[in-house]
Amino acid sequence: MEHGNSCPALDLDADALVQCANRLSLRDLSNMAISCKYFRDVAYSDSVWRRWFRDHWPQQYTSLGLSQIFGVREAYVARHIALQQFKFSDPLTKVFVMAPALSSHLLFDKSNIVLAQGSAIQVLKIDTCSIGEYSSEALGGHNARITCMRQFPLKNTSLFRNDAQNEDNILVTASSDHTIRLWWKVLGQSQRCFRGHNGPVSTLVDKLVEDGSGKVLASGGEDGTVCLWSLSSSRKRGHHTLRTTFYGHEKKVTLLSVAGYSSSRLVSVSKDAKVRVWDTNASSASRSSQCVGMACINRDPVGMKCHEMLSFVAAGSSVVVIDFRTMRKVATVAVHEPKLYSLEFLSSKHLICTGGKDKAMLWDIRKNDEKPEPIADLDGHVGHVTQVRMDPYKIVTGGPSDSFVRVWETDTGLHTNSLICSASTDMGNVGGLSAMAVDGYRIVTSSGPGLTFYRDFTQSSCQLSSGGCNQSSRFWQPTSYSDSDD
Repeated sequence: MEHGNSCPALDLDADALVQCANRLSLRDLSNMAISCKYFRDVAYSDSVWRRWFRDHWPQQYTSLGLSQIFGVREAYVARHIALQQFKFSDPLTKVFVMAPALSSHLLFDKSNIVLAQGSAIQVLKIDTCSIGEYSSEALGGHNARITCMRQFPLKNTSLFRNDAQNEDNILVTASSDHTIRLWWKVLGQSQRCFRGHNGPVSTLVDKLVEDGSGKVLASGGEDGTVCLWSLSSSRKRGHHTLRTTFYGHEKKVTLLSVAGYSSSRLVSVSKDAKVRVWDTNASSASRSSQCVGMACINRDPVGMKCHEMLSFVAAGSSVVVIDFRTMRKVATVAVHEPKLYSLEFLSSKHLICTGGKDKAMLWDIRKNDEKPEPIADLDGHVGHVTQVRMDPYKIVTGGPSDSFVRVWETDTGLHTNSLICSASTDMGNVGGLSAMAVDGYRIVTSSGPGLTFYRDFTQSSCQLSSGGCNQSSRFWQPTSYSDSDD
């Protein structure tokens, strides 16, 4: 349109703006709604949200007759929240039966499920699950147990020159065989192997860290060292990729994270009951000087989350807060007796969830009480709660002695669902939760002996709160698991 024929957007009538709004993404619609009252009314109009509802859930759109009613946006949001909270009994369900080995780590990679079993990696392709088919691929390379598994966007690395638009992920695995392996290109064969630790590699950083020349990978070992690895394509062999080794810990490094206030501050926690902060931008001439802070904690650290200038560390039976400016403990935000087994943190809602014996607990970190009190008890579990996942809508908890994972509302702690994660035999349910991954409407759990349950709630229609559905622990219909005894 020529400049002389243009007019301010506010001068357009509502119908014309609705046509424009129908071409926007959900994020752009949200930005439109907060710009002014006139634009908000347009962004909230039923005609705009009918398209979103119809495109996402065509069957529900037809059955509910949404084309004839008002309040479509409210219906869309209500269904979106209910699906995120797994409040349905009829998800698309797949049960994979594999070798009788426990999966120690699980993650989603788009339409794949990636599992670590012993020294091997299994990739389950779930894009054909809806028609009762699937394929799998075994990736070998490690010679001992995989101890940690992470996933990073390939475009955040320097492995390719033209990777800015690449939407693939890079898989990184650490092992007791003293090595780290990198996998990419639809998780093909091992593309790179890093060697440098003088013992098993125990952990990997949760996100890439800056070292002045770009993003690098950090790892911790049972030898007490922290290593930085180059992800540049110019370095072809593993022994050339080691950038720096940090010394200072006296025992196994168990946790690594990047400080919230700086992408070049690496935080490590060790079984020596020390928290150390490393400056990855510092000159390598004096490696000992790269430790810029240290604090002491209880023994047996099980979790750490960094946010802005603070670090939340779960060890023993409490979660303490360490201020990076002073490296002192400034608060205790949770006490979970007799012992903590897991920690999850949701900074946007100022909430943490701790896993203990027979239950999990939800805490508000803004309550700086001398004796912290949980805002909700998430009980009903059997044994230790070692797995906790939390997002703005839900908390999912489980453990190795429990046949179910439990789902809870994040804001209230109300129980919304229980999902079976074990096999039924004449001796009862066997093989509790060993690993879990949650991604929006999807969840995958693994248990012994060699069972992986995949559930996708995207097109679910039977809501548990409606009263007409069976308990979710009974609904599943395995397509790869023989249930002939029923």
